[in-house]
Amino acid sequence: MSISRRHFLATGAAVMGTLPFARAIPALAASDTLVAVSGQTINSLDLHRTGTNRASYQIAINCYDRLVTFGTKEAPGGGLSYDYSTIEPELAESWTISDDGLVITFKLKPDAIFQDGSKVTAEDVKWSFDRAVSVGGFPSTQMKAGGFERPDQFEAVDAETFVVRLDKPSKLSLPDLAVPVPFIINSKLAKEQATSDDPWATEYLHQNTIGSGAYKVTRWDSGQQVVFERFDGWVGGPLPQVRRIIMREVPSAATQRALVERGDVHIAFDIPDKDAAELADKVTVYSTPIENCIHALCLNTKFEPFQDPDVRKAIAYAVPYEAIFQAAAYGRGAPLWGGEAEISDIAWPRKTRYATDVDKAKEHMAKSKYPDGFDTTLSISTDLAYWMEPAALLIQEAVAKLGIKAEVEKIPGANWRTASLVEKRLPFHLENFGGWLNTPDYYFFWAYQDGHLFNSSNYFNEEVEQLTNETLHMAMDDPEYAPKIKRMFEIVLEDLPRIPLWQPALNVAINGADGYEFWFHRQLDVRPLQSAES
Repeated sequence: MSISRRHFLATGAAVMGTLPFARAIPALAASDTLVAVSGQTINSLDLHRTGTNRASYQIAINCYDRLVTFGTKEAPGGGLSYDYSTIEPELAESWTISDDGLVITFKLKPDAIFQDGSKVTAEDVKWSFDRAVSVGGFPSTQMKAGGFERPDQFEAVDAETFVVRLDKPSKLSLPDLAVPVPFIINSKLAKEQATSDDPWATEYLHQNTIGSGAYKVTRWDSGQQVVFERFDGWVGGPLPQVRRIIMREVPSAATQRALVERGDVHIAFDIPDKDAAELADKVTVYSTPIENCIHALCLNTKFEPFQDPDVRKAIAYAVPYEAIFQAAAYGRGAPLWGGEAEISDIAWPRKTRYATDVDKAKEHMAKSKYPDGFDTTLSISTDLAYWMEPAALLIQEAVAKLGIKAEVEKIPGANWRTASLVEKRLPFHLENFGGWLNTPDYYFFWAYQDGHLFNSSNYFNEEVEQLTNETLHMAMDDPEYAPKIKRMFEIVLEDLPRIPLWQPALNVAINGADGYEFWFHRQLDVRPLQSAES
């Protein structure tokens, strides 16, 4: 279905009636503007800032360049997807890797410029990498996964030559430069805004984009919308066809669905499985399985009841997996329960040996220190309520049979990341994590290592720490790799700090647009989008 200019302008009035903040956006022809809606809240324009949430990653993706990017392939179930197996140039024109794998030398594109017209130099790349490894938290840990830990590893040899020196060769180093975190910032502008208390200009970059990417943010109304305007000087890839992209925050899934079904907006991003299933015969819907991604029930080991292994196993056997999968996922995605106890391969995500068995659940509870149960809070994010709420209600009902009284707590999406991942203060909660670099050891690095961001269960196991460190940079064809990975699986599926539920799909409904491409970071890459009329 295409959208004519007349239809776009007419339906724009209807949108403005339901979304007051849209009144300030002048109407443009459909070929000039695409409008997308999402229930996610963008809480910062700076991915490196502490507490920046997943929705905000789209700013780094669309407004900044990285040295390299991933290629493109056909996606399972139709459409396009990033290709993890292919690394392509973005800001770098070329690169070479030394024979020992320890030195990577990048040549920058000589015509690359920032959005203020100044030349992108290797000094900008070094400053940006120094920032990424120094700000701490998620960005620095992500850089560490690729072997990038210290500013002394980075050198600007001349204006167009940038060198990285690794402590050891790693299968993750080059792919890690294609994720959103190592984005290149206009260091001259950033330094002008820096202070002694804020040497990395985080307050300025929180509200301004100063990159060389395909788009720049010209308007951000927190909690309402972000407006992307094309940067015509972009050399990181083919110049986007669409001049302006408006990403509007629409918390109601029902409203998102109605808007895209009527053609009032072009894209409804990350819609619930129910809506995806019901919209599939009306508009174009892409449902792409998310690699290395798991919806899980997490038990925080800092809270005494969840330190008891029998309590954790009791809950694992009490969970009504199939009922949750149907109520929350509408059967879309891949079940992760009811598998074999023996671990014979290194596929991940994988089915656990647990399945709903109330008798086993009660046996484990009776053996625990809490045979009569306890009171707790089961926390969910309002941004993810479409799957978390039905799952939480079914879990609440199931654990009540064990004497566990779990009050469901709804945390606003803008605060969720801080509560669950940064402060790790939620005793019992639903969580979702997808590893950007598609190996099981990378998932473990983030979700099971002590202190790392997505280890919201505060889990610590000394053997898992050691095995993860050993396998993270190990080649997958190393004869020691698979046995170590299998042992890691055995430990965490016995300890159960997080109980896998299912592997989700990312659902995107399209009406009047083309060019959507799925990415592992689960945010909208607006650069390849185009109007269906073009």
